[in-house]
Amino acid sequence: MILLASVALALLMGFAVQRGGTCLVAALEEVVQKHRWDRLRALLETSLWVLGGFVLLRAFGRLPEVPMGYPLHGYAALGGALLGLGAFINGGCAFGVVARIGSGQWAWLATPPGFLAGFALAGPGLGMDAMPVAIPEWLRQVPIALVPLIIAVLVARLGWLVWNRYNGNVVASAWSPHHATLVIGVSFLLLFVCVGAWAYTDILAELATGRFMELGLRGLLLPALFAGALLGGWTAGLWQHRWPRPLMVLRCLVGGVLMGLGSSLVPGGNDSLILFGMPLLWPNAWLAFACMCGVALSALWLASRWGLNR
Repeated sequence: MILLASVALALLMGFAVQRGGTCLVAALEEVVQKHRWDRLRALLETSLWVLGGFVLLRAFGRLPEVPMGYPLHGYAALGGALLGLGAFINGGCAFGVVARIGSGQWAWLATPPGFLAGFALAGPGLGMDAMPVAIPEWLRQVPIALVPLIIAVLVARLGWLVWNRYNGNVVASAWSPHHATLVIGVSFLLLFVCVGAWAYTDILAELATGRFMELGLRGLLLPALFAGALLGGWTAGLWQHRWPRPLMVLRCLVGGVLMGLGSSLVPGGNDSLILFGMPLLWPNAWLAFACMCGVALSALWLASRWGLNR
C-alpha cells in the first residue's frame, strides 16, 4: 500500500508541476516583466503549508525522521548564487525542467545529466557536515495551543480557495497555477510521511555520489514524477515535441552543471529548499534561496534591458 500510494503521489506531483507556478525562473520573470508576484507568492505559500504540515505531524506524533540539518555557512550563499545563475542559463529551475520535459521539449533532457556532472565535480569535500540534531529545536517544542490555530488557518484558506473558485458563478480552473502549486506541497508532505524526505535533485545527488543502493523505494519515484509530468503535459495541451537544437542542449547541460554544483554547496536543490529547508526554517536554506533569487532576478533584468532572448 505504501508503494502504491507513493507512486500515485509522485505521479500527482509531476502532473501538478505542469499546471503549477512552480518554476522559480518563471516566477521571477513574471516579477521583472509583468511586475506581478502571483507565482512567487504561490511558491512561498506552499512552503508555509508544508511548515504547517510539519507542525501538525509533530504534534500528533506522526512526524517521520527528519534528516540532519545544516548550520549557517558561506557556502550556502555561493551555492544559491550558482543555482540562480544555472537556472537562468538553463531557462528553468528544478521544477521547470520537469515541466519542460513533460511538454516534449527534449533539449531539457540534458539538464539531469548536467546535475549529475555538477554533483560529481563538487565531490564530497565541498559539502557541509550535518548538525547533530535530527529535528530543529523549535519543532521539538511545538506549543499545543498552536495546533488548533494552524488547523483553523488551513481550513480558512481552503474555504477561501473554494469560495474564490465559485464566486460570481464563474468556475475557475481547479488546476490553476496557484492551486496546482499547493497540490505539489501537499503531495510532498504526504510523500514525506510515506518514504521520508524526497526531492528529485537529492535523488540525483545520491546517484552521483554512488549511493544508489540506499535509494530503495525513493528511487522508483523519479520515473513516476516524470511520467506524471508527461501525462500532465499531454492532457493540458502543452505537448510541443520540439527536437533539441545543439545550442539549447549545451545551455541545458551547462545550466545543469552549475545547479548541481550549487546544490552540493548549499546543500540542497531548488525543490528541496522550497519544500524542505525553508519550511524547517533552516537559515542556510533561506540564505541560499535569497541569493538564488537575487542572481536570477539580476540576470533576468539585464537580459530584458539588453533585449537578449533566453
